[in-house]
Amino acid sequence: MDYVFVKHMHMGMAYLSISFFIFRSILSVTESALLQNKVIKILPHIIDTLLILLAGHLMMTIQQYPFTDAWLTAKLIALIAYVIVGTIAIKRGKTAIIRMWASVVAVAIFAYILGVAKNHDVMSWLALA
Repeated sequence: MDYVFVKHMHMGMAYLSISFFIFRSILSVTESALLQNKVIKILPHIIDTLLILLAGHLMMTIQQYPFTDAWLTAKLIALIAYVIVGTIAIKRGKTAIIRMWASVVAVAIFAYILGVAKNHDVMSWLALA
């Protein structure tokens, strides 16, 4: 597949993933029953699986890998943190306040990941300064 096409698909899946995360976070904080909808429970897994598969394809294409290239290591570590905090935001947080703050932290981690991806630098958005 064409590199530019795969890159744009990966970026699109990332934006779709965070948009859907924010939507589910709102449902979680407001304790909406809609969060239990089967499609809303399954769709994030499909989106995130495609996101990761496309990321793997891009890594192989540009021949840069976590634990070899610092920016991809930072991205991977931040992704793990995002997933952990995201599970608190959506389902593991015991109160709406905890879920709300976890949602804010998860979105901040996502913003860091986005900066690392755009700048290929562990300093994320600070690399622009």
